[in-house]
Amino acid sequence: MTRSWRFSALADRHRALGSDLGDWNGMGTAWTYDKDQDEEYVAIRTKAGLMDVSGLKKVHVTGPHASHILDLATTRDVEKIYPGKSAYACMLNDAGKFTEDCILYRTGPNSWLVVHGSGTGHEELQRAAVGKDVSIRFDDNLHDLSLQGPLAVDYLEKHVAGIRELPYFHHMQTRLFGLPAMISRTGYTGERGYEIFCRGQDAPAIWDRIVDEGKAMGIIPCRFTTLDMLRVESYLLFYPYDNSQMYPFENEGPGDTLWELGLDFTVSPGKTGFRGAEEHYRLKGKERFKIYGVLLEGNEPADEGAEIWRDGRKVGVSTCSMYSPLAKRAMAIARLDVDCAAEGTPLEVRNKSGAIKAAAHPLPFDDPDKKKRTAKG
Repeated sequence: MTRSWRFSALADRHRALGSDLGDWNGMGTAWTYDKDQDEEYVAIRTKAGLMDVSGLKKVHVTGPHASHILDLATTRDVEKIYPGKSAYACMLNDAGKFTEDCILYRTGPNSWLVVHGSGTGHEELQRAAVGKDVSIRFDDNLHDLSLQGPLAVDYLEKHVAGIRELPYFHHMQTRLFGLPAMISRTGYTGERGYEIFCRGQDAPAIWDRIVDEGKAMGIIPCRFTTLDMLRVESYLLFYPYDNSQMYPFENEGPGDTLWELGLDFTVSPGKTGFRGAEEHYRLKGKERFKIYGVLLEGNEPADEGAEIWRDGRKVGVSTCSMYSPLAKRAMAIARLDVDCAAEGTPLEVRNKSGAIKAAAHPLPFDDPDKKKRTAKG
């Protein structure tokens, strides 16, 4: 953990479950537990699981010009986001290439919480803030506990009035077990779920009580990397693991367009003026690859970074793969040549153990209409 400079208040809970706390985003994170990971995946898909995702960075943006700098730095029309609502957004560089994704939470007229991963989100906000009447403050005391799965709402409604009526991508300021919290109907699993933002000093008590009370409902603690299984099925990208930072093009610097990543939907219709906007629009139709799905024959998932071939030529690379014990299929997120990103295209995945027949498949594999995560009532 020599690179870790951030520390979760739940570190001892993770160690007790067998984790050695590998580094992610500067924080010791539960990459492993001493139990079957498939059990965690099944719990989140069928019941619920509790994860510590505090390694995400939380930045408060407040002041009269707060909305303006978010308008400059992100792809969303922030004036459409009212207090209590949130939106998924991207950030670009001057070349129109993706640098970060984030969720924008509007907590008041002039106050926002921006939650981002391991890209340059904080730096992008600071860049946009130069000369503006705004405060940007990184908050590492704020912890993020993610309770995900179809039974998450059944558990929380016992303790939080109105939680069942909270719409997708909305949040509430409330109390949980008598402790102050902001609960958001968001997550990274493709399931109906909630993120509980709380103070570091309160995180252990909230974690312990959910684990203890939730046990009877089948709710269990889950490691951070179980998200890899869920995100493959649900088409959730993870910077930089699906990006050209990991899989660079020859003679080109890193950077992917939103058109290539399938994230162009994060640009509010007609929006201009954000960083990289002109290049973003110019690069439409100039995709070098497409993020797409791959279904493999048999039970063996693709190796990370496995080459994908078609008709004797390399046409892509697998970025993340899994075998689903529920769907009984091996599947992967891949960076494919544009002409191969079409349903049914025959492919060959070249693992270290040998070649596997496969076929291109649209993403997401699970719940393509997003009915689970957006369910009402």
